Amino acid sequence: MKPIFRLTPAVSASLTVALALTAAAFAADIGEIDPAEAAKHFRKPGYSPYAGRSFPTRVLWGDTHLHTGWSMDAGAIGCNLGPEDAVRLARGEEVVSSTGQPVKLSRPLDFVVVTDHSDGAGTIQEIRIGNPALISDPTIRRWHEMINRGGAEGVKAALEVIAAQSNKKLPAAMQDQRLALTIWRKYTAIMEKYNESGRFSAVIGYEWTSNAGGGDNLHRNIIYRDGKDKADQMVPYTTFESENPEDLWKWMQAYEEKTGGSLLAIPHNGNLSNGRMFQLSSFHGNPLTRQYAETRAKWEPLYEATQIKGDGETHPSLSTTDEFAGFEIWEKGNLVLAPKKPGMIEFEYARQALKNGLLLESKLGVNPFKFGMVGSTDSHTGLAAVEEDNFFGKHTGVEPSPKRWEHLTLQFGDKKVLGWEQNSAGYAAVWATENTREALWDAMKRKEVYATTGSRITVRFFGGWDFEPKDAHTRSPAIAGYSKGVPMGGDLIQAPAGKAPSFLVAALKDALGGNLDRIQIIKGWLDSSGKVHEKVHDVAWSDGRKPGPNGKLPPVGNTVDVENAIWTNTIGDPELIAVWKDPDFDPSLRAFYYARVIEILTPRWTAYEAKRYGIKMPKEVPMTIQERAYTSPIWYTPAK
Repeated sequence: MKPIFRLTPAVSASLTVALALTAAAFAADIGEIDPAEAAKHFRKPGYSPYAGRSFPTRVLWGDTHLHTGWSMDAGAIGCNLGPEDAVRLARGEEVVSSTGQPVKLSRPLDFVVVTDHSDGAGTIQEIRIGNPALISDPTIRRWHEMINRGGAEGVKAALEVIAAQSNKKLPAAMQDQRLALTIWRKYTAIMEKYNESGRFSAVIGYEWTSNAGGGDNLHRNIIYRDGKDKADQMVPYTTFESENPEDLWKWMQAYEEKTGGSLLAIPHNGNLSNGRMFQLSSFHGNPLTRQYAETRAKWEPLYEATQIKGDGETHPSLSTTDEFAGFEIWEKGNLVLAPKKPGMIEFEYARQALKNGLLLESKLGVNPFKFGMVGSTDSHTGLAAVEEDNFFGKHTGVEPSPKRWEHLTLQFGDKKVLGWEQNSAGYAAVWATENTREALWDAMKRKEVYATTGSRITVRFFGGWDFEPKDAHTRSPAIAGYSKGVPMGGDLIQAPAGKAPSFLVAALKDALGGNLDRIQIIKGWLDSSGKVHEKVHDVAWSDGRKPGPNGKLPPVGNTVDVENAIWTNTIGDPELIAVWKDPDFDPSLRAFYYARVIEILTPRWTAYEAKRYGIKMPKEVPMTIQERAYTSPIWYTPAK
């Protein structure tokens, strides 16, 4: 007799499996079925197809990476908005920016994590007002004077603060633990005030800002599952104590042991790490171990794949046959623009890291780079405003103005990043069962999340062994998805004999955005000789186009009127759905798959800027964009 249950994450829309069954009950695969016992775990469907569902039914939108004037660099540049302003805007209220401009989102977000830098959090506001305990230090007094002069002087002060933090030269007065705890408790009180379960989640968090080696970006955002009662028990970890991520993970372990709470970390901006974010060695250059891999995989289930400081999915030099790989790239150096050396880029981007993770798993037995993907803003304005027609910039110095496209976003020496190079991105999409801190955190931990570059595209992605074309002929792909397979972030283990994995993927356009060009599935795998590979598959596309002799789809077209910053949705489709089976599957090889959804061309924020201010942009400034979404992968692992 076959077992009644299979230990998979699949959820049936018509059958509810009780999760409280003991291991012994699962092991009991012989004997008679007790009807009374079975009735406890199975329920016949009633009239309502929605009753009894336990899977997520609505994607929740948010920003897991937002700074306010309480961050040293943001405050020094001129941001005077605090966490309360940031949360109010995210909830849908109108606020006034630091440059005096009213701002409101087109639609509220469902959650926000205000992640001010833990190093000296809140001290910049004290420096601005002239706290005697701080400005008695001559360096801090000079920063106080520069910040209050504003303009270019404020930006210069901010860059000096960043450089001092990167080189561990911040004055001791800014590192006082008592001041840090006081400010932290004030922050958590604000988040508690605005947290409203079921409507809006104000999630507690902070950024640990390791600029190892003088500017190699190893930053992590720390996300709490908990409320103020637990979060207040330990002051956030800083780089005053260590710049090594392994020490951060030890602090996270200590927090959980002390409080009974839960944390996870989200790294970001590998493109500014000069090859260190996903390097194949430890922080100190030692070979990676199984313990390292287990620890990193435990604490870092997600990666921020797109934001204002550039897109991090992949790079054209790594994905040479991917026609969409050159999207909003920042590649000038690390955070202080120290130039890149050959070979660094391989260890900076998400797709290559996912491939290298398969290689490391084959050697260590654990994959340290087994992460899902989210997008977020990294805005230092207190404003999670990254829609192309509502972009408030990286920091207060590049908030909307006729000249911001040519203003400096970043400069060290003669190296600079100009305003037009900012990427107006992104947001985190979370398939949580409800809008609470706990449910959001749980979805992040299981990687049932995806990244977008700012557009609110709805995406479902499932993998299994039994999806059929008819599963795409439905208005509710999640029913087949959860009952036959695993969602994004899940695992497929050892293929059944003679079967290849099949994937159900569906996308629905942003209600205010462009139609969809196509859905692609990106596969990465490790071959039998230990080499990693990738391939991009077009699996659904609009307008009945036919692939050419080279297998490539012709471009979808372009309806953008750049001069007037408008477009029409007369090309593309509002939704796409498909079932795709891997035609090259080898059950003996490790692999991963993720979906990428691409919109038609629409105006980039620079086009809206040119229209509003009557500006003629230089030719090097891009004026159109194809917004996109990246799902968390689904991994395939053969039996050992």
